Amino acid sequence: MTKVKNLIAKFRKDEDGASFLEYTVLLGIILAVSIITVSAVGNWAANQWTFLNGQLNG
Repeated sequence: MTKVKNLIAKFRKDEDGASFLEYTVLLGIILAVSIITVSAVGNWAANQWTFLNGQLNG
């Protein structure tokens, strides 16, 4: 655990550490948006499939 704390402290002092943190946050945001988008498209497709199935059977 102290190794992680030392690594974080080293990154705070270094400009590369700030860039690393910014890119990590950006990657997290992109990942979250991607997961939400895939989930929304999947739900939309499932609803369309259910609707079309009901129209064919009805």
